[in-house]
Amino acid sequence: MPVRIIVLLLALAGWLGTPAAGGPPAAPRAPYRYRLRTVVLDAGHGGKDRGCAGASAREADVALAIIKSLGRQIEDSMPDVKVIYTRKTDVFVELDERAAIANRHHADLFISVHCNAGPSQSHGTEVWTMGLHKTSANLGVAQRENAVILQEDNYQSRYGGFDPKSPQSHILFSLFQSAYVTNSLRFAQRVDRQLRTHTQRSSRGVKQAGFLVLWKSTMPSVLIESGFLTNPTEERYLNDKGNQSYMATAIFRAFREYKRELEGS
Repeated sequence: MPVRIIVLLLALAGWLGTPAAGGPPAAPRAPYRYRLRTVVLDAGHGGKDRGCAGASAREADVALAIIKSLGRQIEDSMPDVKVIYTRKTDVFVELDERAAIANRHHADLFISVHCNAGPSQSHGTEVWTMGLHKTSANLGVAQRENAVILQEDNYQSRYGGFDPKSPQSHILFSLFQSAYVTNSLRFAQRVDRQLRTHTQRSSRGVKQAGFLVLWKSTMPSVLIESGFLTNPTEERYLNDKGNQSYMATAIFRAFREYKRELEGS
């Protein structure tokens, strides 16, 4: 009798995958449940790279304040989540190292916080995911943030000849992070909604462009532009500790919502 038929008959008779005669019944296997265990929080710029600036506020300082407040809220409310910071002080961290930190810790989510720059009348928050820029304005934001690499040693070899001033270089990033785009956008949309409802500030929406800091991260990732330091009204808002906490709370609420949804709880 062919071996396949014998195996089939044994399976039908209940002889396969059952305990030995007289032994205890096999315990049912618990269904797998996804858990968001590790989040990496990234304060943009730092050290010799102060980022954009207003009359008195620096992007590196504002981003760090928001990130540290966000981290404290996650740590206090979710002891099951490990929080990793790319920096907790005013130090310079290369863009590729920020993603490498997330990858080394097998993070489930990467959150990078920045401040924006533009004409003095420009205002509002933006939430970005990795993708192909749809407009020249989107490209301009990515180019400004990616220009940080010009302050890094050997940036041409570190980033495979990437030129932050070249639109063609940014187009090459269009397929990166494609495996994570759904959850990146899912989280980004929640952040955008919470920023609008919790802080009651203007939103410029969820957008996509080629950001180096998101490029090599092997998990869902977002970059949050918390507002324009070149707008005097927004600078005053973002430079206030209470408002920095409100911003962090909005992001925390989005994180909590996203985590519960993915975990089915």
